[in-house]
Amino acid sequence: MITGDADVAAVGALLAEPARARVLLALGDGRALPASMLAAEAGVSASTVSEHLRKLLDGGLVTVMKDGRYRYYRLAGAHVSELLEVMSRIAPPQPVTSLREGTKANALRRARSCYNHIGGRLAVSLTAAFLREGLLKGHDGSTDLTWMGHARPAGAALNPVAYTLTDVGADALRDLGAEPPANRAVRCCVDWTEQRHHMAGEAGSVLLDRFRHLDWVRPGRYSRALVVTQEGRAQLAERFSVTAE
Repeated sequence: MITGDADVAAVGALLAEPARARVLLALGDGRALPASMLAAEAGVSASTVSEHLRKLLDGGLVTVMKDGRYRYYRLAGAHVSELLEVMSRIAPPQPVTSLREGTKANALRRARSCYNHIGGRLAVSLTAAFLREGLLKGHDGSTDLTWMGHARPAGAALNPVAYTLTDVGADALRDLGAEPPANRAVRCCVDWTEQRHHMAGEAGSVLLDRFRHLDWVRPGRYSRALVVTQEGRAQLAERFSVTAE
């Protein structure tokens, strides 16, 4: 079948409905959640969220897995998470109308899970520390398109794979009990709250997995939010000179 340009409007229509957008954002940490929890996150009834989930399934933005008589929904892949991150960077901030909303926004800015890696100030600080300590080499972590240290604007939005894990960085991952990725290229994406790069891809996934395993971070009160434990703060300061909030 002959096809034309990508139907961007079809995806835009799925994201344009506020409740559907909230469902996708609730799934942004990579978890599989039941419809009842997604209804609560979106602020709609069970029947309404079911209709939204059907449209998101048809549009290929979420998948569903069955466990007995229960159904759990999750993002269809990292590409959907990346889409949400990009849109979050260009979307206007939602007005904070309550103390709860302000507390949630601050929690997400401090540290959050972005599908399979860490986001927020913690992630940006960690990436900066990796660059400062020689664990990572490449750009400086900013998103300045005028920085032309390589053949293309390395580190900018046009080139997310602009960093390389060094031998020292690989040893640091081994010290955490992780096997470094075979491909030393480190993908970074622009953090939508901090407007600087944070590590994503395989290296970012390894860090989040190890931080969880070592109990350095735990799920926060709000969806996607992460809380750094006392042990995590001590280890991040000792190993990477990162001050976690």
